Amino acid sequence: MIQPTPLSFGAFVHDHSTTFRFHAPRADRVLLVLFSAVTDTGGTELAMHAVSGGNWELTVPGVGVGQLYGYRLEGTAPGIDPGVIIADPYSLAAVTQNTYRHVAKTLIIDESFDWEGDHWQTLDPRDAVIYELHVRDMTRHPSSGVSRPGTYLGLTEEDRPGGLSHLIDLGVNAVQIMPVMDFANVEVPFRDSTAPVFNTWNPYARNHWGYMTTFFFAPESYYASDGTTEPGAWNGISGKAVPEFKTLIKTLHRHGIAVIMDVVYNHVSNYDYQPLKYTDREEYFRLTETGEFESLSGCGNDTRTESPAMRRLILESLKFWLTHYHVDGFRFDLGNLIDPDTRDQIIRELRALHPGVIILAEPWGGGYDPAGFSDQGWASFNDQIRNGVKGQNPVDGLGFLFGQWQGNNSPQSLQTYAMGSLRSFGGAYRTPAHSVNYLESHDDYTLGDFIRIGTGDVLPDQVIQDREANARLTPRWRHLNQLGALFLFTSQGMTFLHAGQEWGRSKVIAPTDVPDPDVGRIDHNSYNKDNETNWLNWQERDWNRELVDYYRGLIALRRAEPAFRRSEPEDFTFLDTGDRVALAYLLADTYLVVLNGDTDAPLTLPLPDGTWETIVDSTVHPETPVPADSPLTVPPTRGRILRRR
Repeated sequence: MIQPTPLSFGAFVHDHSTTFRFHAPRADRVLLVLFSAVTDTGGTELAMHAVSGGNWELTVPGVGVGQLYGYRLEGTAPGIDPGVIIADPYSLAAVTQNTYRHVAKTLIIDESFDWEGDHWQTLDPRDAVIYELHVRDMTRHPSSGVSRPGTYLGLTEEDRPGGLSHLIDLGVNAVQIMPVMDFANVEVPFRDSTAPVFNTWNPYARNHWGYMTTFFFAPESYYASDGTTEPGAWNGISGKAVPEFKTLIKTLHRHGIAVIMDVVYNHVSNYDYQPLKYTDREEYFRLTETGEFESLSGCGNDTRTESPAMRRLILESLKFWLTHYHVDGFRFDLGNLIDPDTRDQIIRELRALHPGVIILAEPWGGGYDPAGFSDQGWASFNDQIRNGVKGQNPVDGLGFLFGQWQGNNSPQSLQTYAMGSLRSFGGAYRTPAHSVNYLESHDDYTLGDFIRIGTGDVLPDQVIQDREANARLTPRWRHLNQLGALFLFTSQGMTFLHAGQEWGRSKVIAPTDVPDPDVGRIDHNSYNKDNETNWLNWQERDWNRELVDYYRGLIALRRAEPAFRRSEPEDFTFLDTGDRVALAYLLADTYLVVLNGDTDAPLTLPLPDGTWETIVDSTVHPETPVPADSPLTVPPTRGRILRRR
């Protein structure tokens, strides 16, 4: 049984009373505010008692589950505003209003939940096939067929055209869920001179992806059955997000799928009443000499992770999700902005609770340092393999898939990627388990759109006139996708794909009532769109079944054959491909992997001694192999896997 870890602050319910604990070392006075209704702008105020360490405490008789509360601080320290009532930074459930101020009240909840014996998933990182998804996007489109679209519970529905059924059918063993900590999903109005900033960049005035955390202990109620998108309305009035997110995790675990949370600790939401900004700016944020927020994150502020209070909050938050929600791992946004000492404590303390916890990071944020993360035992996203295989950008930075060498890439770098990007061979990692191999994530172009633009078939600023024709893969687009997938699934390390990658998903900006001049163009940064630009259209999956089946086959092959995920450098024998944009190697003396990146000419190679059979060509068919003759000829932009009989 997983034992929930305790928290230092928050509301602690007893039989006939509740004790409130709050940290505000620079406040002169802290008032607990008890609300009678969610719409109240004020409430009963009770003075809290100052105790040691800058902490405040108060026990209130007759208060318990269902109570709404907040805090009002008085004092002269920067950020403290007596006119603003903030919710508890340690809220386990937050009731929030759909405005850019994200006005919030803390709801005291009954945290009990029947886990039915659920436990963490045991998953060696090298065996992981991670599927990045957005809770709402997975089922919001009508084609998903679920009865509760866009919600935690919608993603638990089985035997539907999309959502959970697809994950099970595809065969992934982990999901990385884009941020579900309560976040500010409404941004300042577009071109409104009365707003605190003049918004010229986001006509949708929304933050759909969730990288603006407000509460680090509360799940986002926007995805719950008591959530709403109605402007000015209140989300989470019943606290449904708590049991419903737990239900989603339990359901995924029941199908052998681990849950990795995408977490944002390097900054907080920018325009709302985020409580840390109104509690103690000096303790929780990195400030300039003039007292302004530093922002290497580019998001308006950077947290001071090295301060004792912020470090404690981060550690307690991570342990909370690990033990109260049975989360299996974490992906850290802009991980390089978290100081090294805090990173050391994170991995040490989380592994003390769960030795198999999965820890991934974006190795950038004020720099790029995958090797430093590897030295600390952290995995991180491998930009080298991403750029080397597909390219850095589709206009003038194409890579292997397009028959080119991007940047400093070469045949030797491809060999390094295949072996797991090990440091001893010129890579950044101490072990392949630290290399998160990927070709697409939520950021930037999808792999499908990168290919559409990289081939010149679609221009970056082109208005797509026929969305269906754009979504349906041409044979050329499919071959490029398949070659990228084959490289990805035969490389040592963790395997990562983004939702829709398996059907060459295209993100075309959908028409709405928002005055977006780019409607119809391909979107490389769709963070602000809660519409069909981001919602997964499962009909497009059906149009491109050939590629989906290829991904499914490669996932099954990788999971069935340890050589594709557990091999050591000595298991590789590389074949000479001359000066061709190609890679060929014998793996564990059993498999021959051949990848021809040349866009014009076939690659012909003599087969090693023995009798060989083809198990992957345009399809994956290990159960129905085809005899292979020497020499082997692989067409342009194609790949093969052969098996020695």
